[in-house]
Amino acid sequence: MPEGPSILLMKEDLQKFVGKKVITAVGNAKIDRDLLIGKTLKEIRLYGKQTYLIFDEINVRIHLLMFGSYEIDQQTKPDNNLRLGLSFQNGKAFFYTCSVKLLPNDFLKTIDWEADVMSDIWNPEKTKNKLKSNPEMMVCDALMNQDIFSGVGNIIKNEVLFRIAVQPESLVGNLPPKKLNDLITEARNYSFDFLKWKREFVLKKHWKAHQKKNCPKCGRPLIKKITGKSKRRSFFCETDQKLY
Repeated sequence: MPEGPSILLMKEDLQKFVGKKVITAVGNAKIDRDLLIGKTLKEIRLYGKQTYLIFDEINVRIHLLMFGSYEIDQQTKPDNNLRLGLSFQNGKAFFYTCSVKLLPNDFLKTIDWEADVMSDIWNPEKTKNKLKSNPEMMVCDALMNQDIFSGVGNIIKNEVLFRIAVQPESLVGNLPPKKLNDLITEARNYSFDFLKWKREFVLKKHWKAHQKKNCPKCGRPLIKKITGKSKRRSFFCETDQKLY
């Protein structure tokens, strides 16, 4: 599943269409595509893994889910994978194997934009309060909770927990204050490191735990386990990461 940093790169690729009118709209998403024709793209906003293409009165929410992708200007994938294709005056945008919804712009007011870990208005104090209100939640679930850490996915989860030396099945309420602060800080820090490495095409070279076999610190085999209510794969070291 594409994580927040990858979605930010998608926004940058789509930015050239802001201020341009939709000429045609195609694809097999179950929306009224005709409502978009002739509309001008006013703004693109991100909320974690979700992209909002904002027009007058309505917006298109794109979520790439587990296997979604996009292309700019040239369609290279089959039509049966094309959920939405938009033609503008200066090019085309194609969205594949993803969730596409048409929403009223009033919906945007219901979103807690301060939960997006890569946003300029991200609010770490609000994040801390949300964590403290869920003391029985495992940290692996907390990091994957999009209402708490919008944009964080499984790669960021595994790498953050390795950075702060905490096992994924630790309970939020058991974390010492410093570890709680580290969890919040590194969720954002690693997201921007992810973005930097993704731009440079070297992201996987920097993985310390995710999909790795041995701990880079002690050399012992990493534990590979499905953890938490989210039931996602965790990679961690029982020696260098502590269970709280």
